[in-house]
Amino acid sequence: MTTTDIPRALAEGPSPARLGALTDALAARAEADDLLDVAVRTVESPVGELLLAATPVGLVRVAFAAEGHDAVLDDLARRVSPRVLRAPARLDRVARELDEYFDGHRTHFDVALDRRLSSGFRLAVLTHLSDVPYGRTESYAEVAAALDNPKAVRAVGSACATNPIPVVVPCHRVLRSDGSLGGYLGGLEAKTTLLRLEGAAA
Repeated sequence: MTTTDIPRALAEGPSPARLGALTDALAARAEADDLLDVAVRTVESPVGELLLAATPVGLVRVAFAAEGHDAVLDDLARRVSPRVLRAPARLDRVARELDEYFDGHRTHFDVALDRRLSSGFRLAVLTHLSDVPYGRTESYAEVAAALDNPKAVRAVGSACATNPIPVVVPCHRVLRSDGSLGGYLGGLEAKTTLLRLEGAAA
């Protein structure tokens, strides 16, 4: 049998709309059957397209395009669960709060977090960062001192550089002691954009 014997609709494959509907139905069934370990979706933002991922516990990953979303998905499949599926509904609240944040109407995120991708001192750093107020910054040294480990400045920098939930866990609010930006997973342009949005930088 050749493709000329197959109806055109089948030969060309499902339309994007039909494929989207099928994916949504699969995600809903997987959620209902408790088989959806990691739900993912993408959102547009002033710092580029962001990949969001959530487990039943909460938001586990926010990834910048510069990280390579395919690589991030592979990492999630390896470190969390291979049962990863596009399921926007689970992330509707996260997407809405991000929109409100980027529009300047939200200064604090209220979504549940799954912090399993961080541990030890890195987890302590990232937990502390969630308490750094909107529009304020701290230095790497100040964060280390707040955690009763003033010599761990480099470790604080490493924790910020590997933050799996940037923007929501605001590692962009951490600067060098001289006020310069330091590094940022999403790139210095993204860090500057976030700080300016919050009025924390000129």
